[in-house]
Amino acid sequence: MLEFLKQPWPWYVAGPLIGLMVPALLLIGNKSFGISSSLRHICAACLPANISFFKYNWKKEVWNLFFVLGILIGGFVAIQLLSTGDPIQVNSKLQTELASYGITNYNAFVPEDLFTWPSLLSVRGFVMTVAGGFLVGFGTRYAGGCTSGHAIMGLSNLQWPSLVATISFMTGGFIVANIVLPFILKL
Repeated sequence: MLEFLKQPWPWYVAGPLIGLMVPALLLIGNKSFGISSSLRHICAACLPANISFFKYNWKKEVWNLFFVLGILIGGFVAIQLLSTGDPIQVNSKLQTELASYGITNYNAFVPEDLFTWPSLLSVRGFVMTVAGGFLVGFGTRYAGGCTSGHAIMGLSNLQWPSLVATISFMTGGFIVANIVLPFILKL
């Protein structure tokens, strides 16, 4: 059984399992799927500041914090128990493209040329982590939710704003992956 769990699951198994979370959350507790509001809940719980944005009954949303904790624990369990220890498998065409940007070292999980402390403290690393993180956070707040919340929960509820947000996320992703990221990787 453990060997079965160590293998990548095909999209036609993993996708429906994720999709079943939507009706399960709605039926069990009338809850929406998504985690972008978790940081707000954490700040509301931990910051005694007199900021109106954090003044609400965050205890009503504590289930969401347990959901995020479950994601973290699940990631830890997957790495510790389900990882084969083999290096990540990168498509040969992608390896060739990444090599043209000087990215050639891979450990078991990520390209080391992008995700080590020295590389994160470089100009390229700063742009990718700090600037990219800011843009993701700003976009999530501006769009009123994260990709999973809109694409999974919002579309399943036939919400027009979620369709617009999902199309915008996908368009932005294609532009960044094909135009902006190659420029950043050359830094």
